[in-house]
Amino acid sequence: MIPRYTTKEMGKIWGDENKFAKWLEVEKAVASAQAELGMIPEKAAEDINKKSRFDIKKIEEIESKTHHDVVAFLTDVSSHLGDSSKYLHYGLTSSDVGDTALSLQILDAVEVVEKKIIKFGGLLKEKAKKYAHTVMVGRTHGIHAEPVTLGLKFTMYAFEMSRNLERLKAARQSISYGKISGAVGTYANTGPQLEEKVCGTLGLRPAPVSTQILQRDRHAQLISALAITGATLEKLALEVRNLQRTDVKEVEEPFAKGQKGSSAMPHKKNPILCERICGLARVLRSNTVTAMENIVLWHERDISHSSAERVIIPDSFAILDYILDKAYFVIDGLGVAEDNMKRNLMKYGGIIFSQRVLLALIDKGMDRHDAYMIVQSTAHEAWNEEGSFRENISKDKKVAGLFNPQELEELFDYNYHLRFVDEIIDRLNDI
Repeated sequence: MIPRYTTKEMGKIWGDENKFAKWLEVEKAVASAQAELGMIPEKAAEDINKKSRFDIKKIEEIESKTHHDVVAFLTDVSSHLGDSSKYLHYGLTSSDVGDTALSLQILDAVEVVEKKIIKFGGLLKEKAKKYAHTVMVGRTHGIHAEPVTLGLKFTMYAFEMSRNLERLKAARQSISYGKISGAVGTYANTGPQLEEKVCGTLGLRPAPVSTQILQRDRHAQLISALAITGATLEKLALEVRNLQRTDVKEVEEPFAKGQKGSSAMPHKKNPILCERICGLARVLRSNTVTAMENIVLWHERDISHSSAERVIIPDSFAILDYILDKAYFVIDGLGVAEDNMKRNLMKYGGIIFSQRVLLALIDKGMDRHDAYMIVQSTAHEAWNEEGSFRENISKDKKVAGLFNPQELEELFDYNYHLRFVDEIIDRLNDI
């Protein structure tokens, strides 16, 4: 994790202090359950629960010699337990502790981003209703298409974030598992009853079947859910960037007093936050490939996944957590230039009404192909700044006289296109 893009809350979850604390939490739960089942003396379990502690610097020092972080951790903790130390980690393999503790860390991190997704979704719904009737050009392929509203755009993003939340909830269910099944998953020195007790204490479910590890399809599902959410934020950020272009200038991300846009050009107001969101979302998305490759391991386990996920899991959470904050800030303080939206809407004299005119000509009895060619040629004239589309279509010899002034006015009324906007936006009440 890069501190520049990591919040304090998320950094704490994935820091060494919390990681070792989770490991110790698992070891204590195991010792308590083993004592209850008569597998180790009650005195040993009591000592492990009351006397256990760790020192990160000592663990690092020991690991420099052992080259095994769990062994280093156990060596340090054992030094405080006296005779009871022999019952610490009794019958376990490293992944019984590491994978189970990782699930606990992940669940803490999921809780953080879930709350932010819900909060951001609420903001999007507010903006959707606020700008329900703020008319602007809809663009396909980057080209003017037909009228939409800014509220419709926010509605679409609100629904997408709602789906992201559901995906994350499903991933949370898939990752809410632990395993205390030993070196190859056979419970040779543990037992299903022990696993059930330990997982129950920790708020997890025992994996129905495991090898030395929990299977990594669970983690791949999680990273995918995070990455899809990041892609939604990137799409929204890219929308802001495109609408903030100098020649469009319909929205604008917040620009703080004293902020500088360029070391060379004082006039610049660059969409740097949205660009940052886009860049980090790419990194997050790339982690899904590694997560998928981590599924494929040798036999009952190899360790090739471990080094990779020590990077991708904390980083993926850190990135999503960070860009959720930035996306909220951008949308909450988004500048909206309604005058520019209206100006762009009517650019070229109403070419955005071409389909309406086409259908009206057909309704007047004109052949569809003929109507299409007339509308296309007059619209392209307007596109090339040879008059406005409305003027050009009105003057066409085959069209002149087909529409009275009121009919012509109605053909170029954007309210016709937006008559179902309220119905669409009201669907937000379903999420």
